[in-house]
Amino acid sequence: MILRSKLRLRLIGPAKTTILLSVVFFFAFFAPEASAQKKFARSFPAGQSVRLSLMNRTGTVSVEGWDRSEISITATLEAPAANITPNTSGGTIDINVVRDNQGRGEVGNVNFVVRVPFNTVVDIETRIGNLMVSNVRSGLVRAYISSEGDITLTNIAASAVSAENGLGDIFFDGEVHEGGTYRFSSMSGRINLRIPFTSSFRLVATAPSTRNISLGAFSGGDMNFGDGRRVLGKFGTGSATVTITNKRGSIAFLTR
Repeated sequence: MILRSKLRLRLIGPAKTTILLSVVFFFAFFAPEASAQKKFARSFPAGQSVRLSLMNRTGTVSVEGWDRSEISITATLEAPAANITPNTSGGTIDINVVRDNQGRGEVGNVNFVVRVPFNTVVDIETRIGNLMVSNVRSGLVRAYISSEGDITLTNIAASAVSAENGLGDIFFDGEVHEGGTYRFSSMSGRINLRIPFTSSFRLVATAPSTRNISLGAFSGGDMNFGDGRRVLGKFGTGSATVTITNKRGSIAFLTR
């Protein structure tokens, strides 16, 4: 009986130690992660003429038009948390994560969700991350990624649009205005444009490496395909200007 009791104690002892180690392991590795994110939220009144300028380092930026006369900015900051100090001047809301964190070493991703009046001029930029703009009908929409990430522009009715990235896809779904300027450029990825069949534009589309240019329903205009690397011509009266360059990717037109 005595021997059996000792054996039972030996078996119970290690089991308890194992459970304690498991609990310590869980809190050591998962508890800091749960508290690693911080939130940023600010709102600004917006007049009839407003401009949003946002420069990020890494992270996703989503800008959406709404029917309120204010700009709402929320952000999720991953550790180590970046400094965010918006500036307002002359109707411009300026957010520059690069400037606000100069001299710092590593800074975590900052993921923005911004809501702006429909007529806001939108100028957003990042080094790595996806950029998305929707429901904007202002004079200008610009999205620039210096390294890697996708650009998605949906329901856009701007007279000037510029989208450029290094590695990633570009998708534009919107209107082409008379006299407007539309420029899309990528090093590698897919550039897809979905526009109304009633659009009128002059086109310069270049895909030197792949020769993968598909105009779809818009190929029936006055287009010169040449050797496939570049397509020049016009569709309709050619009132707008569309320039597309994709060095190692594809270009495709879709009807809206």
